[in-house]
Amino acid sequence: MFLKGKSALITGSTSGIGLAYAKALAAEGAAVIINGFGDAGEIEKERAALAETSGAEALYSPADMTRPDEIAGLVRLAADKFGGPDIVISNAGIQHVAPVEEFPVEKWDAIIAINLTSTFHLMHAAVPLMKAKKWGRIISTASAHSLVASPNKSAYVAAKHGIAGLTKTVALETATHGITVNCISPGYVWTPLVEKQIPDTMKARGLTREQVMHDVLLEAQPTKEFVTVDQVAALALFLCRDEAKSITGANLSVDGGWAAE
Repeated sequence: MFLKGKSALITGSTSGIGLAYAKALAAEGAAVIINGFGDAGEIEKERAALAETSGAEALYSPADMTRPDEIAGLVRLAADKFGGPDIVISNAGIQHVAPVEEFPVEKWDAIIAINLTSTFHLMHAAVPLMKAKKWGRIISTASAHSLVASPNKSAYVAAKHGIAGLTKTVALETATHGITVNCISPGYVWTPLVEKQIPDTMKARGLTREQVMHDVLLEAQPTKEFVTVDQVAALALFLCRDEAKSITGANLSVDGGWAAE
């Protein structure tokens, strides 16, 4: 358990990729703070399981990623409980699809706030604490859309490109302080959120479930296979190891070859 004695703060971690991050880190002994929305009973069940896995404390915070004061409060919670987060994973994100001339302004503002600006606020609050410890790992979930674009996703693509640029900048600023800053860019990952989109797409396009999965969702992924949450989490876990201390400022694709085309 190479993360025993370390603490990790993961946003957007009550389900999907974020929860997989939390489980992977807890399995190596890290105390974790999870964050996000969902059924209170399910969240408590996951929190308790994380604590049992790690043998360390596991906390939950409902901090709203659109509110800078609540993001700062989330980092303060980690500081008060653990002396600051050793590992910060920015994973919270939302999506909306529409042509740019029809894109609701409030949706643009929300996507930029949650998918991009919240990551800045996390770094802004956490970096001084990591510098004091001379050790830190900052990881952000970007997307294949940090490298390529798709129509009707202007806000999401802009935010994820922004994550890639922010990652490089902060990596350079912290390079001599024992801190690494990287982002992971998954392609389509099999999560409950993706699965829920399939029936609506079947109905809208008159396709079968298999056609939606392979001809719509996986069209851009040469492997024609979904990325799994555990594959993404395994990469994040490696980035936390001492063997990865020279990997910083990187945008690491886990996309079945999507961005290679």
